[in-house]
Amino acid sequence: MGLYCPEPVFRTRMELDQMKVGEVLEVLADDPAAEEDIKSLVRNLGQELVSITKKENQVQILIKKVK
Repeated sequence: MGLYCPEPVFRTRMELDQMKVGEVLEVLADDPAAEEDIKSLVRNLGQELVSITKKENQVQILIKKVK
């Protein structure tokens, strides 16, 4: 929250790199570009996008590390 591109994507990548297979990462962001940027990151890394939930100006993204 409170971070703008490319920081949310950079931090998401750093966290995913630290995680074990099977763990789920919750990303909360209020940057309007974060949703599309993080979806692209997840796709490029071959991870699983579990869900995207939007509430007002905030998005919650759940990502499962699968490899």
